[in-house]
Amino acid sequence: MASAAEQLAANLNFGAFAKADELKKRIWFTLGALIIYRLGTYVPLPGMNPDAVADLFKQSQSGVLGLFNMFSGGAVGRLAIFALNIMPYISASIIVQLLSSVIPSFEALKKEGEAGRKILNQYTRYLTLVLALFQAWAIAVGLQGSGNLVHEPGTFFLISTTITLVGGTMFLLWLGEQITSRGIGNGTSMIIFAGIIAEFPAQLAQTLELGRQGAISTGLLLLILVMAVCVIAFCVFMERAQRRLLINYPKRQVGNRLYEGQTSFLPLKLNTSGVIPPIFASSLLLLPTTVASFSQASGGTGFLSIMATYLAHGRPLFMVLYALLIIFFCFFYTAIVFNPVETADNLKKHGGFMPGIRPGERTAEHIDRVLTRITVLGAGYLTIVCLIPEFMITYAQIPIILLGGTSLLIVVTTTMDTVAQVHGHLLAHQYEGLVKKAKLRGARR
Repeated sequence: MASAAEQLAANLNFGAFAKADELKKRIWFTLGALIIYRLGTYVPLPGMNPDAVADLFKQSQSGVLGLFNMFSGGAVGRLAIFALNIMPYISASIIVQLLSSVIPSFEALKKEGEAGRKILNQYTRYLTLVLALFQAWAIAVGLQGSGNLVHEPGTFFLISTTITLVGGTMFLLWLGEQITSRGIGNGTSMIIFAGIIAEFPAQLAQTLELGRQGAISTGLLLLILVMAVCVIAFCVFMERAQRRLLINYPKRQVGNRLYEGQTSFLPLKLNTSGVIPPIFASSLLLLPTTVASFSQASGGTGFLSIMATYLAHGRPLFMVLYALLIIFFCFFYTAIVFNPVETADNLKKHGGFMPGIRPGERTAEHIDRVLTRITVLGAGYLTIVCLIPEFMITYAQIPIILLGGTSLLIVVTTTMDTVAQVHGHLLAHQYEGLVKKAKLRGARR
């Protein structure tokens, strides 16, 4: 049976949206911020040879560099000021969250609530700056050593390129925070989402052109499109799947009134970690191979070129590491965002209990056992969604990174989260309207 909130959400219409001025401001702010981001992906780094850059990317777009280009909305292929995107921030978030589970002082900050979260976010920003400096300097050195990519190589080019790339990353970090606080949706996810969607028309045109040239048969082209639709439908189904644990509240007496016992559910999402594991896994694979791809594309040899070769799309090492990282981050991130002991304690404080299970420690063990089992299913689902398209792309020899499971998963989950936030704002607006009407009726009486 649908809850009252779900029934109210089903009755939302365009009339309610037209009256929600705050929601419209948030949507316009989000669109404006994303337009600024897209404009930045077309501003090239100073001192670059655009023809040589185009040739370089054409040689390596089917590898890790192509995946990085997808996340950056094409900024890597144009070597724009936003070429690093927010990948250093994602890597920094991984490191800080790992440290918060190992270092006692970080763990204590995590338990302090909002104040501790702000301090950890500040540490994440500092670490983002360090990682961005490292990556930007490595990219600048790689570009300078890649033949005729740079018009005037030298110390000034290295310093200016590093400052520009780091500045672009820190600006996107600030822009994402503004979207989260003043717009709609999670700012980090929205920036990556906008980059993927912006590249979709070009990727679709490339697919149709391959079909026109005969490189892809009509049957294979239809199979790819059907696969994309099936993956999207599967993602929507699995993202909405829940395991509901029955919670009973006993009868209670307040004053002279006796309240009947209530029944509710503790919903546990099948995929508690959301889209974080594929993004984290991709960012960790991209971090050590960004410079390696430049070295390989420019004819470089040695360890970096070997790394770029073995971590290319479709290679066994890439598939194995990708799957293992996804599974690891599914369990790791679920353990961070959901604490069974804390949940069991809250149920005990409010008098809630699960039928047949003692409150407290036994309840926490039961929740943890159920959460572990459904996380196994969630990790398997994410691994399948992310790896099957990779196998098909490799088997069909189609250099179209956008059809990968990671990009489709990001698009689906970000869209669902944004729609949920829009519904939440509309529900809040309708609730405020009902409260105002009630106050007016009371004043008239």
